[in-house]
Amino acid sequence: MCRAFPLHSIFRIATVSHTAIRNMTASSLPSSPIPSPRRPESFPPEATTVTPKLHLFTAATPNGYKPSILLEELHDAYPDNPEIVYDFTQLRFDHTDQKKPEFLKINPNGRIPALVDDSVEGGHSVFESASILLWLVERYDKEYKFWFKDPLQRSKALSWIFFAHGGVGPMQGQANHFFRYAPEKIPYGIKRYQDETARLYSVLESQLAKSDSQGYLVGGKFSVADINVFPWVRSYSWAGVDITPFPNVAKWLERIEARPATYKGLGVPERRKGKRSKEEEEEDAREASKWVMDGQKK
Repeated sequence: MCRAFPLHSIFRIATVSHTAIRNMTASSLPSSPIPSPRRPESFPPEATTVTPKLHLFTAATPNGYKPSILLEELHDAYPDNPEIVYDFTQLRFDHTDQKKPEFLKINPNGRIPALVDDSVEGGHSVFESASILLWLVERYDKEYKFWFKDPLQRSKALSWIFFAHGGVGPMQGQANHFFRYAPEKIPYGIKRYQDETARLYSVLESQLAKSDSQGYLVGGKFSVADINVFPWVRSYSWAGVDITPFPNVAKWLERIEARPATYKGLGVPERRKGKRSKEEEEEDAREASKWVMDGQKK
């Protein structure tokens, strides 16, 4: 496929050459009772006859859900393309799997998600969630079902992708930390990051309220611009942010979560409810706080 202009001409995708993926085995990573790697449960039995060339390393976090959502959407959109079959390995933060030497060969920053694409000779590693999304649509979305052929639309999509990657994710992540994980409650920190997250939601609200949006961020269709921010906004209650001032955002969340493939993607590596009861959230926060704080010591 001939592209109007390659992504590499816009910015440098965060990728590294990778030749040692076969050295990473279930016995070395992760130290988890979950088989590694394994297929998504959504794949039909006949898919097991295809050797996956896409290997996703992930966890049940907003950033971790992004590539699995897109992979499931691509799998549904191109069911006859064997190259889109993937497997995944769940990394356990409480075992610091993401800091093990085997994984650092894939992502030197020691964070999830990461992807290894064995369709490239020698294997090709991609890290950072937005970078993974862009790699997948550039390489596998031949009919632009989730991406854009038109340069202007593509530029708009990139703007929203960077808006989420540099704004929503970091700010909401800090709201999560101060509201859920910090060993002491610091009202200033909680308010600072919850307010900024809400402000960023208001930007999404304004975009989705436009008459030509058709309920999505770019081009009147569901795209990677939506996928890149959806898992974060879906977790608004975990950050202690009220969604009611943003009715168009709330409808957008419902619309995306109703997509069958997206629902499947939210089950990789394991399903977490976007909205939980107060008791469930408090219990999860207590469990997560320990390994979050322990991780800061390493």
